[in-house]
Amino acid sequence: MDQDFAGTAGSGPLITTDELAARLGDVTVLDVRYAMGGPPGRDEHAAGHVPGAAYVDLDRDLADPPGADGRHPLPDEARFEAAMRRSGVCGDRTVVVYDDWQGRAAARAWWLLRHHGHRDVRVLDGGWTAWLEDGHPVESGESAPEPGDFTVSTIKHMPVVEAETLGDVDVLVDARAPERYAGETEPVDAVAGHIPGAANVPTTENLDERGRFRSRAQLREAYARVGAHAAGSVAAYCGSGVTAAHDVLAMELAGIEAALYPGSWSGWITDPDRPVATGR
Repeated sequence: MDQDFAGTAGSGPLITTDELAARLGDVTVLDVRYAMGGPPGRDEHAAGHVPGAAYVDLDRDLADPPGADGRHPLPDEARFEAAMRRSGVCGDRTVVVYDDWQGRAAARAWWLLRHHGHRDVRVLDGGWTAWLEDGHPVESGESAPEPGDFTVSTIKHMPVVEAETLGDVDVLVDARAPERYAGETEPVDAVAGHIPGAANVPTTENLDERGRFRSRAQLREAYARVGAHAAGSVAAYCGSGVTAAHDVLAMELAGIEAALYPGSWSGWITDPDRPVATGR
């Protein structure tokens, strides 16, 4: 990651519900509610959302169709740019993203916007659940934001690794649930197991009992257990490249720069010659 680009000084990648409530008129809010394998979250958005938030469809706006690159390949840049402009995103205005999946879908939007050149993107800590728990206002109906001017940068700012370069990574982190990592169950993909040599840090370890991100020290400790430190190269993957962004976000909070393997497990297994490991 470009160290000169790593967000607005002192801002960090998270925002609390109280901070967002105080800034609603000054930021662009994106609602990225999503249920894996379920319908898009547009109906939930219409029923109630953070005032002024625009709905973003993860499958349509934040990914390309499934294929050789996995179930959620990175979206076509022109289509992503158009989706962000349609949602009111401007290059010089803070963007806040949230979901009702403890930040997992929101992290994908955060990562893509940062990767493509937006300098100030925050994830709402605790998401929609926290917004309601903390008693903040709710708006219903469809949102119609003013079009934005966000332009995808030709320079990419978040590191990416592919299947062919995973061998150059010191620590590879698997963000899936332990039973999927171990190959004990696989509810989504055709092959169970994990990439040989990967260590498991499920996204649940990033969160406290309220579904909000743990402290910097706690996150550092969680990733240190698998050898991920600020020194050395680290990459993260998951089933389809979405929830791995949650681990990337957690590691940024811990002061660790981590690359994303976009194809993740669903992309890895498209080549039957690639090895598969099981067990914990």
